Amino acid sequence: MITNDSIETDIIKPTTTTEEVLFEATLRPQKLAEYVGQEKIKENLKILIDAAKARKETLEHLLFYGPPGLGKTTLAHIISRETGSNIKVTSGPAIEKAGDLASLLTNLTENDVLFIDEIHRLNKTVEEILYPAMEDYALDIVLGKGAGAKAVRLDLPKFTLIGATTRIGLLSAPLRDRFGMTYRLDYYEEPEIEAILKRTAKILGIQIDDQGKIEIAKRSRRTPRIANRLLKRVRDFAQVKARGKIDRQVADEALSMLEVDELGLDNNDRRILEALIDKFGGGPVGISSLAAATSEDMGTIEDIYEPYLLRLGLLARTPKGRVATPAAYDHLKKTPKTTAQTLL
Repeated sequence: MITNDSIETDIIKPTTTTEEVLFEATLRPQKLAEYVGQEKIKENLKILIDAAKARKETLEHLLFYGPPGLGKTTLAHIISRETGSNIKVTSGPAIEKAGDLASLLTNLTENDVLFIDEIHRLNKTVEEILYPAMEDYALDIVLGKGAGAKAVRLDLPKFTLIGATTRIGLLSAPLRDRFGMTYRLDYYEEPEIEAILKRTAKILGIQIDDQGKIEIAKRSRRTPRIANRLLKRVRDFAQVKARGKIDRQVADEALSMLEVDELGLDNNDRRILEALIDKFGGGPVGISSLAAATSEDMGTIEDIYEPYLLRLGLLARTPKGRVATPAAYDHLKKTPKTTAQTLL
């Protein structure tokens, strides 16, 4: 059952929910040419792929980083298809022991793609096994214990490791340096989000006009995953209230009901800004204090909410902490009570 609380909590979060995994797989583009946005990255990837295929070599290891929901997993699947290889998908938290990674590596075949999401969450022991695997396509294992133990090196098939992370700063330098290319995915422009919505609507058979797409794109935080999620929710509203047709008015009414405002902020975003202004006089305040005041995890604020608030200019980082900007006061219709804004 979906409650109002769960809608407020999840509707704008760019992380994938369990029920969305199959939904995203259905909408996922199959080729680079079908992938909307990230034009520079696509151009570079096409050159890398074409060159590797011409030389009949395995594609070098790639690292994608950036906020969640921007298409890192999708790009990994596209690369595997463009190179005609199989892909095996896992995540950093799922690889708990060195044996888990060893099992994955020994089951790869020539030119396979191994995609590790949240690669920054690999533990140190597991990470060290990756070093020779990435550099020499070899797996070093120790047989036995104590004085009788001996090291054995197993050859691995040549493969491509694609890592994805939202927090590249948490990746160790030795691991980061072993990737041949590193790409940063950035937020999309609204016309790109509109193109994604058009494609999704066509696949799902949703009736939506241009103004409806514009309204949803405007509130999607420039994130494809959120745009598609909002489209699904607006579709449900339109089916019940507007005979299934989505126009600007229907989109506005549906998104207002979901408490997603014209900037794409939801109740949690506003709660963070309001806490910063009402409880801390607009700042500066440390992230730990802000997290305690809002009952949110520090990592959630830094990974999920803060990047978009920073991009909109509603929040600023200063040497002394986070500060609400004049734009935040204007958006929330609040009057500054301190001189905190002079720190900006």
